[in-house]
Parts: sequence; structure tokens; C-alpha cells
Amino acid sequence: MITDSEIKKKGIESLIHQLGEVEAERFITLVIREPFNYTEWQRDLWSNLSVRQLSKMAMEYVEKEKNWANNSLEWTAGTAPRNL
Repeated sequence: MITDSEIKKKGIESLIHQLGEVEAERFITLVIREPFNYTEWQRDLWSNLSVRQLSKMAMEYVEKEKNWANNSLEWTAGTAPRNL
């Protein structure tokens, strides 16, 4: 189990990675400003999709993240990513 500070740090990093800095800050502002029932939101979020569609979306996301991580490691090692 990770600490609360680590969860916050990873959450912010994830938001920035997905939305960019400006939109991540905007998202946080929206969540703080408006009453928000996460459980209800999550239940309704994918209600129009089948399990098969959700699974396909999840697999595509994992593949995209894997490619992003590999490219980041290549940049860190000083070489250009192969798929650019």
C-alpha cells in the first residue's frame, strides 16, 4: 500500500499526462467546486457500453501506455523512439 502523498502525486501526474497541465488544473477545480458523487458517476460512466466494448477499450489503453512508457525509456537512454 502506498502513502496518501504518493497517491496524490501519482494522481496529479496521471491527470497532467492525460489532460495537460491546464486541463488537469481545470478538472481539479471542477471536482472541488461542484458536489460530486464518485460512486454514482462511476456507475453511470460506462452504462451504454457492453463488457466486450469496455474490455477492448481497456486493452487499447494498456497497449498505448506500454508504447508511451517504452518511448519514455528510450528518450531517457538517449535514443529516439522507434515509432516516431
